[in-house]
Amino acid sequence: MQSLLRISKIIDTIDEWIGRFTAGFVLLMVLLGVWNVVGRYIGRAVGQNLSSNALIEAQWYLFDLVFLLGAAYTLKYNDHVRVDIFHRNWSPKLRALTDLLGTILFLIPFCIIVLVVSWDTILVSWRIGETSPDPGGLLRYPIKTMIIVSLVLLIFQGISEAIKNIAIITNQMQQEEQSDNPGTGL
Repeated sequence: MQSLLRISKIIDTIDEWIGRFTAGFVLLMVLLGVWNVVGRYIGRAVGQNLSSNALIEAQWYLFDLVFLLGAAYTLKYNDHVRVDIFHRNWSPKLRALTDLLGTILFLIPFCIIVLVVSWDTILVSWRIGETSPDPGGLLRYPIKTMIIVSLVLLIFQGISEAIKNIAIITNQMQQEEQSDNPGTGL
C-alpha cells in the first residue's frame, strides 16, 4: 500500500502544479475580457477596431483551459459540487467508502466514455487543421485536444483519490496524512 500511496503523491504533485499554473490563466482571462470590452468602446470612439475575433476566442480558450485543466485539481481538493447533507456527518471510513464507490462506479467510467466518444472528433479536427469559422479566429484542434488531456488528468486524480480512500478504509493511512490531504474530505 505504501508504494501505491507514493504513486498517489506523485499524481497529486503533478495535478497541484498544473492547477496552480492554470490559476494564472484566470487573471489573464479577466484582463483579456476587460481589453475586449474597453477596446470595443474606445475603438468606436477613435474609429479603429481595437479588439478582434482572435482576442475574443483567446478569452474563451483561457476559460476552457481553466475549466478543463482545473478539474483534476478541484477533485484533489474535494471542491466539486456535491450534496453534502449526509456525507459531512459520516465517519471518515464511510466517507472514504462512498467516495471510492463514486470514483470507481461513476467518475472513471464517465471519463472513459467521454474519451472514447471524443477521440474521433478530435482526430478529425487535427486531420483537417480545424480553425474557427470566424474571420481571424483561432485554431480549434489544440483546444479540443485539451478535452483528452483533462480527462486523462481526471482519471489519474481519481485513481489517486481511490488509493487514498482505500488506505483510509484499511487503516493504512496515518492520521497526519489524512489531515494533510484535503482531498479525503476530512
